[in-house]
Amino acid sequence: MRVRVFGNNMDGISDFAFRMMSLMYVFRDRFTSPWSLLDEFGIARGQTVVDYGCGPGSYLKRASELVGPEGRVWAVDIHELAIKAVRRQIDKEQMSNVTAVQADGMRSSLPNETADLIYALDMFHMVSSPKEFLRELNRICKGKGSLFIDNGHQSRDEARLKLRSSGMWEIVEEKKRYLKCSPVKEGGYSPSSWAPGQEEADTFGYFQLNSTRR
Repeated sequence: MRVRVFGNNMDGISDFAFRMMSLMYVFRDRFTSPWSLLDEFGIARGQTVVDYGCGPGSYLKRASELVGPEGRVWAVDIHELAIKAVRRQIDKEQMSNVTAVQADGMRSSLPNETADLIYALDMFHMVSSPKEFLRELNRICKGKGSLFIDNGHQSRDEARLKLRSSGMWEIVEEKKRYLKCSPVKEGGYSPSSWAPGQEEADTFGYFQLNSTRR
């Protein structure tokens, strides 16, 4: 029997594979700055940010600094070892504004419309049910929030197709290292498509819809 250690469409990985991945990230982070990517996302003080698929937590210290003590960072991962690694980092770095959450399959325990901003990095290629995964990200994202997601180990065309076919996200900007997306909420609303000159009745209907979701 052939056992995959790394690959696409896997969801979870073995403990051995996770340890190998964590070691590779240590070497990567010595020669590159993963934090510089977060600086491009426009994370602001006081925001609630979700690092979805956080792994061993390469991006968490910078995210914690960017949101400040009045903000909150949720570190979500499916793997138990990832959660343990993040909790050790929280204690070591005294990141009181970071909380680790273990996902159950494609479902996190975060409330609806928690996040001002979500980033999902180095992991999209591993998701076996991208539509279900993207639906969960949509659920926890605020109506005017943003998702920053990279290709992972798949082509940009594959990543773009998964996002568009989900019906949950609108790609609003493409960069070499990531795609920025806006959530498509109930009724097909997405912030990027909302034009300031629309009728008052439509505006009232939008706020009425969102007030029922809170």
